[in-house]
Amino acid sequence: IADRREGIGVCGWILVSLSFLLVLISFPISIWACIKVIREYERAVVFRLGRILSKKAKGPGLILVLPCTDTFIKVDLRTVTCKIPPQEILTKDAVTTQVDGVVYYRIHSAVSAVANVTDVHSATFLLAQTTLRNILGMQSLAQLLAGREEIAHSIQAILDSATEQWGIKVARVEIKDVRIPVAMQRAMAAEAEAAREARAKVVAAEGEMNASKALKQASVVLAESPAGLQLRYLQTLTTLAAENNSTIVFPLPINMLESLGQKNRGG
Repeated sequence: IADRREGIGVCGWILVSLSFLLVLISFPISIWACIKVIREYERAVVFRLGRILSKKAKGPGLILVLPCTDTFIKVDLRTVTCKIPPQEILTKDAVTTQVDGVVYYRIHSAVSAVANVTDVHSATFLLAQTTLRNILGMQSLAQLLAGREEIAHSIQAILDSATEQWGIKVARVEIKDVRIPVAMQRAMAAEAEAAREARAKVVAAEGEMNASKALKQASVVLAESPAGLQLRYLQTLTTLAAENNSTIVFPLPINMLESLGQKNRGG
């Protein structure tokens, strides 16, 4: 509100004087019409002959208004919860989503909230809807799903700067839910499943490679110690006998089988 140095004028002072005189004449009956009670969480913006009486709202407690010349508007200073209904948004990567959210704000300047905007709550609600659609329309689906907190902070900063002249302080913005089409959900699930299968194959291949390296090292050790191979054979027989004692395995060297084959061909 711009500063105005001009007062209410001569006629205004005459009307105010008459109103004050009427209060004195009808006292103490008129005092009940002049005294108003403002609660702790409220402030009163008083108008005298259409002009705001002071740059600061009155209250809490008892305030005095003159009949006929003074009117007042109560403003609630408590935090307001503004629920943004689901908004259908086309993301940056051309995916249609539905997003809803919640905005928490309060009035910190009752005079600005009354004098600078017609309906401060409706204006804040519509601005929150528009800002949500504009900000989310510049994000991809992956950014929207992964960066909710950063997006909420950017929306809060934009709303706070835009509603400053309305006497509004935006305390918090939260994105409640992001709904995507069923077909897109199936595609994302298939993509995630394929990624998990690819990672599983990589892990299995790494395990096979490590096992091959270990077997190679074991073969080198057994080649250096023939008695170690015999001990390994006896340990294997012990393991088989413990599990299934009707099965006995006799390993034969491959070179022995090759020599038997050569004798059969020679005969």
